[in-house]
Amino acid sequence: MLKDIQSQFDDRNLAIDKVGIKGIKYPIILRDKRKGSQHTIATINMFVKLPHNFKGTHMSRFVEILNKYRENISISSFKEILEEMRIRLNSEEAHFDMEFTYFLEKEAPVSKQTSLMDYLCRFSGNVSDEKMDFILSVTVPVISVCPCSKEISAYGAHNQRSYVTISVRYNRMVWIEDLIEIAEKSGSSPIFSLLKREDEKFITECSYDNPVFVEDIVRNAAQYLLEDDRIDWFEVSSENFESIHNHSAFASITIDKKKK
Repeated sequence: MLKDIQSQFDDRNLAIDKVGIKGIKYPIILRDKRKGSQHTIATINMFVKLPHNFKGTHMSRFVEILNKYRENISISSFKEILEEMRIRLNSEEAHFDMEFTYFLEKEAPVSKQTSLMDYLCRFSGNVSDEKMDFILSVTVPVISVCPCSKEISAYGAHNQRSYVTISVRYNRMVWIEDLIEIAEKSGSSPIFSLLKREDEKFITECSYDNPVFVEDIVRNAAQYLLEDDRIDWFEVSSENFESIHNHSAFASITIDKKKK
């Protein structure tokens, strides 16, 4: 029988907060609100807490767990995966997060031509004897037209691409699509991957008629999130990649609705 070095005693009396595998690329199948499911690739981190008396953890077991759940990695299975990590690796705490690209089919506003838009999303969770925590995050590009520029300029107004990131803890199912919709409603206009000339005219005029500062974007999103009783906690931020400066504008709001 081969010797199990990882399980041997360590006399340095130092527990390790997180040990495991990081940055593993893995194919997953996600639940899709419109089409039932979609395939994508995730970058996954899996960690456990290592007690002070163990020399190491069993890295292969993380990948074994991934293999077991690869066709059922979803919001609903996240707790089950975390619990299995904790049990299989004999640990007090387990941490699991994954970042992935999520695709939505969007219809251009005038021509009605369809195309795929990609969004960066993240599931992040941990479990211990005391608690289970899970956070869903999305990052969404939008257009932001500067209200000040529009007000003081004789011609036009400067605009930029802004990235709105929404992270939530919730008490009932929240779809990725729900958070994308909130982010897109909070800027001057949504962004599309395919626009014909008539669409470009519409988006340009629509965004010009709806100017927003970075502060407006996060406040708009926060209002929608406050009205949603499924959501217990949220953090919303926006980074505007300024077109007339060599820096970004940034704002964020974090609200724990249970403490309000």
